[in-house]
Amino acid sequence: MTSLLIKNAAAIMTGLAGAAARHAGPDIRISAGRIAALGALTPQPGEQILDATDCVIYPAWVNTHHHLFQALLKGEPLGLNATLTPWLAATPYRFRAGFDAASFRLAARIGLIELALSGCATVADHNYLYYPGQDYDSSAILFEEAARLGLRFVLCRGGATLTRQLEAELPQALRPESMAAYMADMERLASQFHDPAPEAMRRVVMAPTTPPYSMQPGELREAAAVARKLGLRLHSHLSETVGYQDSVNAMRGISPVRYCESIDWLGADVWFAHLVKLDPDEIALLGATRTGIAHCPQSNGRLGSGIAPIRTLEAAGVPVSIGVDGAASNEAADMISETHVAWLMQRAKGGEAAQPKFRGGAGEAGADAASVEDVIRWGSSGGAAVLGLPAIGSLAEGQAADIAIYDLSRNPRYFGLHDLAIAPVACGGSAHLRSLLVGGREIVREGAIPDLDMAELAAEARAATRALIRRAEAA
Repeated sequence: MTSLLIKNAAAIMTGLAGAAARHAGPDIRISAGRIAALGALTPQPGEQILDATDCVIYPAWVNTHHHLFQALLKGEPLGLNATLTPWLAATPYRFRAGFDAASFRLAARIGLIELALSGCATVADHNYLYYPGQDYDSSAILFEEAARLGLRFVLCRGGATLTRQLEAELPQALRPESMAAYMADMERLASQFHDPAPEAMRRVVMAPTTPPYSMQPGELREAAAVARKLGLRLHSHLSETVGYQDSVNAMRGISPVRYCESIDWLGADVWFAHLVKLDPDEIALLGATRTGIAHCPQSNGRLGSGIAPIRTLEAAGVPVSIGVDGAASNEAADMISETHVAWLMQRAKGGEAAQPKFRGGAGEAGADAASVEDVIRWGSSGGAAVLGLPAIGSLAEGQAADIAIYDLSRNPRYFGLHDLAIAPVACGGSAHLRSLLVGGREIVREGAIPDLDMAELAAEARAATRALIRRAEAA
């Protein structure tokens, strides 16, 4: 196989910690889908050259929490100004029955394309669109669409054996599964799709939608035990709002994290989305057990949930990653927008907590709460660690060549920067993606996916959205 030499990068960010976060480069050699060398490299005979002048190079992003079917539910009016619980009823639950195989596939395709065009190579989708009698295999569709684009895909198989009483007036699509059916499907998916390799293109995760509400305690213990027997990780939502604190306290008399401890849902093979509302002892417990987080700052802001205490969590030992969550609560479901907001929100959180000196405080604070290097690490190698994919997520010799190359010469947003390396995260916007490589294979070229008709996709999305609205109004 001919090797590829990426030449003359303006900056290389590795996704690693500390002094290793930047590499002087300016070149990267790729051979057999892996990074063979970094440094000042001389082209070899017959080697393909990619000129990266005026470009910054990042490890391709690793998105650890999404709901791809929501790509056709962006900006839905009834849920636009609602907090989490009423939003669930107004938007994803109300439209759930309107999805058929074609609209579900289209939504998945749109979401995956949006991610790829932001420089994301690995997507963990928390799919909970399952119900008794469903006439299409949403899991298979997701794997097919990811493979079609050449992206790494982690299916977090959601679902529930209970309801949250939000669905009482809604149709068959909201009815819960039986535990036997759920576990049988998990075993099918693990057998058909799960690859334990450190740079797997396909993974399966045990992911009941929300532990306090989706299953009985005994069922959750069973799910955890079966997952570990099958070599699968565990994932779910937790502590997204104060509603979790109120309801779990009312149901169990303990905090949400303590409840998860009681049902064997903590550990280095577990990660939760959100973790916004936490008590100090919960943070300590998450850190002690090395339970991870998928930080979703834009959705948490959009729904008024709050800002997760990422710095405190990481200091306690919690592995940190970044997820975009569903497009129905995040109308810009891409990793550049998400990392930009993650960078800003941690600083805002620090500043919000600051107190003036005359009141006993320390004065101004927050501007050093998260560096761009931190955010890149969370969104790349942090995500790889949470997903158990150690061969991806960083730019180093021997790692899989999952690489995003951003050209900063085409948009004045990035002109005048003293440090080009920070541009995609610090400036936000949409840096021109010169190339996205996944295992050394080019997925995006010059800001476009080869053979994709974007105008046709837009027309399909408009028609599918109108059809979903009609079906919801007729229900």
